[in-house]
Amino acid sequence: MSNPLVRKLESYVPLSEADRLCLIDVVGPGRMVAARTDIIHEGDDPRAVSVILDGWACRYRQFINGRRQIVSFLLPGDPCDPHVFLLDEMDHTIGAITPVLLGQISGPALQAMTARSPQLDLAFHREALATAAVQREWTISLGSRTGIERLAHLFCELHARLAAVGLAEAETCPMPITQNDLGDAMGQTSVHINRTLQELRGMGLITLRSRRLTIHDPIALARLAHFDSAYLHMTEQPGRAVARRA
Repeated sequence: MSNPLVRKLESYVPLSEADRLCLIDVVGPGRMVAARTDIIHEGDDPRAVSVILDGWACRYRQFINGRRQIVSFLLPGDPCDPHVFLLDEMDHTIGAITPVLLGQISGPALQAMTARSPQLDLAFHREALATAAVQREWTISLGSRTGIERLAHLFCELHARLAAVGLAEAETCPMPITQNDLGDAMGQTSVHINRTLQELRGMGLITLRSRRLTIHDPIALARLAHFDSAYLHMTEQPGRAVARRA
């Protein structure tokens, strides 16, 4: 597969061959981060932009008593905020869920690259705006969707994002997150998540087995979730599923 960052940015704007080669060169080969370890901590100085080249990670906040809230999942191709190096310190932690191949782009390198290429500048800005839109949708899920709607929406979203970087096959995609991870993201207990998964299986909508998700009826799952992938702002959205509003 081609570089996932290239694939991700090309889902927003067309890139030239020179742009693609520049991205691959500036990110470098990456380094491995072990599963369930932190990539960067809250309070650290974010001197560079981390890029997920392989594996899954998450952004989270954790209280002193151990309670954790996952605020987003980071997939291959995701830059962990292309403007983070402008801040004095991290306001959240990024942790690896699986083993992660991590690339990094220094702040000066990113600024120089986007100054040379208007298309790359536009692509990174569209990616940042789309990430903000995903966060708004997560807020809507936590505030207005029911438990089963939240989980259905997350599965629709993750499948669409993975499809954009070539990591979904038809209606099947990787799903290495645990029920505890899902609970921390959905604001629910792992027991509640287990019951919701059983309900989705019982409705014939999904199968979750061997760390892979299969969506048997994308249209029905999208309708249940009130999911419309337009908020992902991708110019090409394979298999777009839309929940039509009454």
